[in-house]
Amino acid sequence: MSFEVIAEVEDSSMARVLIVALKAHGFHPLESGEGGLPGLPGMFGPRGVPVQVPEREARDARILAQDLLREMLSP
Repeated sequence: MSFEVIAEVEDSSMARVLIVALKAHGFHPLESGEGGLPGLPGMFGPRGVPVQVPEREARDARILAQDLLREMLSP
């Protein structure tokens, strides 16, 4: 099965919340980002923790992820 990155999240805690939310909506995100050093958000990549789902789910999951991230980042 091939996975596609739908978002890159600087905050690893926020990435974990996004993964849980995607699962709650029926998607199957890859549980990556469980490593790294605390307080170093760029350890996973230049933009943070990659959130990945199976390619067949990527289009719909990306739309949901963008909406969820927008809500989480709003003041």
